[in-house]
Amino acid sequence: MRSRDKMKRVVSSLQSLLCHWAMVRKKGSLILCGAFLFVAWNALLLLFLWGRPPIGRLGEGGGAEPGGREEWGVGKGGGSNLAGEVIRLAEEVESELETQKKLLKQIQSHRSLWEQQKELGKRELEQQKEEKKEQSGPEQKSPPPQKLSSLENDRKSPNVGLDSIVSQVPESKQGTKVEAEKKEATFHTKVDVTEASPQVVIPVLVIACDRVTVKRSLDKLIQYRPSPELHPIIVSQDCGHAETARVIGSYGSQVKHLSQPEISDIPVRPEHRKFQGYYKIARHYRWALNQVFRTLSYSTVVIVEDDLEVAPDFFEYFRALYPILRSDPSLWCVSAWNDNGRDGLVDPGRADLLYRTDFFPGLGWMLLKELWDELEPKWPKAFWDDWMRQPEQRRERSCVRPEVSRTMTFGRKGVSLGQFFDQYLRYIKLNAEFVPFTTLDLSYLVRDKYDEKFEKEVYVAPLVKVEELHQGGSLKGAGPFRVQYSSRDSFKVLARNLGVMDDLKSGVPRAGYRGVVSFFSRGRRVYLAPPEGWTHYDTTWS
Repeated sequence: MRSRDKMKRVVSSLQSLLCHWAMVRKKGSLILCGAFLFVAWNALLLLFLWGRPPIGRLGEGGGAEPGGREEWGVGKGGGSNLAGEVIRLAEEVESELETQKKLLKQIQSHRSLWEQQKELGKRELEQQKEEKKEQSGPEQKSPPPQKLSSLENDRKSPNVGLDSIVSQVPESKQGTKVEAEKKEATFHTKVDVTEASPQVVIPVLVIACDRVTVKRSLDKLIQYRPSPELHPIIVSQDCGHAETARVIGSYGSQVKHLSQPEISDIPVRPEHRKFQGYYKIARHYRWALNQVFRTLSYSTVVIVEDDLEVAPDFFEYFRALYPILRSDPSLWCVSAWNDNGRDGLVDPGRADLLYRTDFFPGLGWMLLKELWDELEPKWPKAFWDDWMRQPEQRRERSCVRPEVSRTMTFGRKGVSLGQFFDQYLRYIKLNAEFVPFTTLDLSYLVRDKYDEKFEKEVYVAPLVKVEELHQGGSLKGAGPFRVQYSSRDSFKVLARNLGVMDDLKSGVPRAGYRGVVSFFSRGRRVYLAPPEGWTHYDTTWS
């Protein structure tokens, strides 16, 4: 009976093994190696069994073959030995079959990993083919050639190729540490061009409240975005304004609508009651950015507000500058805004020009998750944008800003009660010409390369007086020219005379870099600059 049970168990193991083998065999050619191991194992087993002495000679004078003098289980006591030997043999066979069954299961479990590796290799091959196809395609139309300064000529260098940084977004919580290590490693990588990886997802976060005119912002974002997958639009609404919520909801799946849950008043000092709106805005920004980076697990985001309209190349601009921001630790944001971007103060024929600035511009800006991890624990209760401009937060880092703005504001009504709107903001020129930034070499924006050329360009420029600029006739050449200031008061006087914004935050002028404000005046490039040898900003100038 025991022998019969053992044989049944062996048969059952064989059946199970065959089922596993059939199932694995259907999975395809990736496990041929496993099949070879299976056959080899069985061949060794057969050789082992054939090499054993015949069963019929195991007992003394006991024949175990049917028809012999003693059949199985019959004889002079040899039957019990024969049965024991059969049981032992069955146990060995069963053990071997179980081992092979486990081997097949391991082969099957590794198949998914092999398939993932195969798929990854396939995607990389397709990406390389696509990149070669794009490089061999016709060149896009570039801005018309003009007489350029040495700094501007450097900015027009053609694209020569880049191992761009790929960020898989949304990233998992387990991948956060890997992403941080990747960022640190790429900080020391020389950036040669700015071709953004097609796999980078750059969402747009729209900060909304009670403006139904958010429709104007959303219409342009949806019109110009090249891909909903690469640029998801997230609208975070504060205030609980029902009509604005209906407008946002009318876009359906084209946008993701988030509602700030806490809309109550914030306890403030009596003298700050009139600033309640600024407190709510700071609270909303913190909540919304936590949603983007912590809940939705994106690695970067572009922030706009509900009163901003974007340019046709808004998405192209940020995609091209993402690798620069990711690679250069001296940068902490990319902004679409030029504070001095009024008509008459920008070169209308050079929409491709980009600059570094020490002044945080906001009004359409991109940051990385790593920066939010740094700022979020100390995020202010109010006036978050001026807080960003303090040296404790800026830490001598800069932003990228354009010659011609890629955003414009149409919202005069707001918590600032129209401050600067009538005098400056309403005149900001919005770029209308599509610039193919992803095909241009933007590596000149990396600090080491930029500083050398920028300082040379500024301080080689002839020093002139404001009166000469206004008259124009006495100036020789097409510029650039330099106007020098030496104190806070002289900066303000000169800035007002030249038509640029004269306020300073923590000693930094709007759109300034290393104390220099670059703008266009009467068809010439002008630098409003401190004396040569500038070293730092004076925070008492605020």
